[in-house]
This record gives sequence, C-alpha cells and structure tokens, in this order.
Amino acid sequence: MDFLSWFQVLTICALGAMSPGPSLAVVLRNTVSGGKRQGVLTGIGHGLGIYFYAGLVVTGLAVALAAAPEVETIISYAGVVLLVWLGYSFLGINRSKSSETPKEVPISGHGGFVSGFLIAFLNPKIAAFFLAVFSPFLRAEASVLEKTILAMTAGTVDTLWYVLVALVLSGSTMTKVLEKHSGTIERIIGIFLLFLAVGLVYRLL
Repeated sequence: MDFLSWFQVLTICALGAMSPGPSLAVVLRNTVSGGKRQGVLTGIGHGLGIYFYAGLVVTGLAVALAAAPEVETIISYAGVVLLVWLGYSFLGINRSKSSETPKEVPISGHGGFVSGFLIAFLNPKIAAFFLAVFSPFLRAEASVLEKTILAMTAGTVDTLWYVLVALVLSGSTMTKVLEKHSGTIERIIGIFLLFLAVGLVYRLL
C-alpha cells in the first residue's frame, strides 16, 4: 500500500472519529462526572473497540481474498457501493440521530474504560464503515504488515482523538464548536467518501 492510499485511510478515520455523536457524548459525560482520568480511560476503551472492528474487517477481507482471489473485483465493487451508501447517509444524516443520547453504562472504578469500549463494540455500523474504507485498499497479496497498519491506523487515530478530547477539549469552546458544526463535518465526510468511491471506480475501469 502506497503512502497516498494510507493517507486516504488516515483522513477518513480521522474525520469519522471527529464526527460528533454518541461516542463523543460518552467521553464528555465521563470526563465531567469522573474527571480527566475517567475520560482518558473512556477514550482508550473506545479505541480498543475500534481496534477490534478494524482487525475483524481486515482479517475477514484477507481470508476471503486468500481463499478466492478472483472475488477481489467483486469485493472492490461492493466497497464502492458501501462507500456511496455511507457517503449519502452522511450527507443526508438527521442531526437528531447524531446527537442522540447514548445508552447509560454504570460508571465506577474502571467503568469509563468499559463504557468507552461498549459504545464502540455495540455499534455494528462501525464494521460496515471499515469494510467500505478498507476494501478499496486491501489486496489478496497484502502482507501481514500492511493489514496490521490498516487496523492500527484506525484504532490509533480513534484513541488519540478521544484521549485528546478528554485531556484538552472537554470543557472548552472547541467541543461546542464541533457540536455546532456537526452537520458540516458530516457533510465533509460524506463528500470525501463519495470522492473516494469515484476514484475507486476509475481505478477498476
């Protein structure tokens, strides 16, 4: 995987992490109620959930491609469909959905870590997101290092963002700015995903 492809994955993962939603709400809530340590643990737990889904998707795609390399084109086109679907869902997303209150998770001791992990683990849409993001870049001949880089990029970006939120942004005007402009951020993500889909179709043709 070349640097440009990796940078595209990095950008999409960063935009996805920054998009205001239930995950951000959980991190902020735990930071306010339990302090920055609780917020940091929540961010780390959420990142672990992202590592899980990213690793699961990368492994699943790799196994499918290794078992039947001829389905690579099919998987690539499926990735295009998912990218278009996700792109349009971000462009037409209902603001009320992005700011909906997350399910309550008991907070005590290391409960911040648990709640952070669960808010990611219990969201199967994350798997669909990574399937769309990774399918254009993963090939049957991809090395273990390349697969690891993809999964690590997604998990690390997510962890760093939410830890940063807990340490620096919580209680500042920045989180209010993110929430105020959540619709714009989501549209940017949608446009980028559609742009990526067009680029993939061009490469396939």
